[in-house]
Amino acid sequence: MQSLPHNLERTLVIQASPETVFRYFTDSTRWASWWGAGSTIEARPGGSVTIRYPNGVLVLGEVLEVHEPESIVFTYGYESGKPIPPGSSRVTIKLDPEARGTRLRLMHEFAEPAVRDQHVAGWRFQLSLFANLVADDVNANAGELVDAWYEAWTIADDSARAQALERIATPNASFRDRYACIHGLPELNDHIAASLRFMPGFHLERKGAIRHCQHTVLSNWIARGPDGQPRMSGSSVFLLGADGRIESVTGLTNPPEAA
Repeated sequence: MQSLPHNLERTLVIQASPETVFRYFTDSTRWASWWGAGSTIEARPGGSVTIRYPNGVLVLGEVLEVHEPESIVFTYGYESGKPIPPGSSRVTIKLDPEARGTRLRLMHEFAEPAVRDQHVAGWRFQLSLFANLVADDVNANAGELVDAWYEAWTIADDSARAQALERIATPNASFRDRYACIHGLPELNDHIAASLRFMPGFHLERKGAIRHCQHTVLSNWIARGPDGQPRMSGSSVFLLGADGRIESVTGLTNPPEAA
């Protein structure tokens, strides 16, 4: 390969383990979900790389190195030969574990600076798309997690409620609304117990589908009284960690006429 002195570098943190992230470089179905239908990868030295962009542009390459789950190196060039032919640039992706999940470091090496500059916006978009795909994978059960959160607010037994919260939330999880600024599961458990004493028979339920992006989940809810009739409504914003558990919840209540 010719000298490749011009580098494009990007770094981002993905809230997932390196093992989870690396699956998108070894499984063609996940690879295609990132790049486009028909894209494939053979994750072994000498294996082929095919990227079929949605606009029909075809990129071909060859895997040079694989160190699972730390790094992968492959060549990158266009079947048409423009702006660069197959084999004329090199992509290195490294994954480093960190507290929030995985730090992804991309380096794409080129022979010419003008070609490098043409790929800056493309990699910014592709890696953003990639981060969203991994987040969707990690939080595939976010709807069930939200339902379990609302269900925990109906559990009368302190011990059973504490166990339910431990399954779905991190130990230092926080909760905020107009009546609470809570940090940690023990305090949250006590707060829910007080809510059950002062508002007996009330329960929360999710209204409609959740919306999720990058570990942030938005859920609408209804609070029903002992008679089953709606008394309040609002939305909750959930922040989820790399392990898929709840790190914080912020509750927003609608005006009374919107209940």
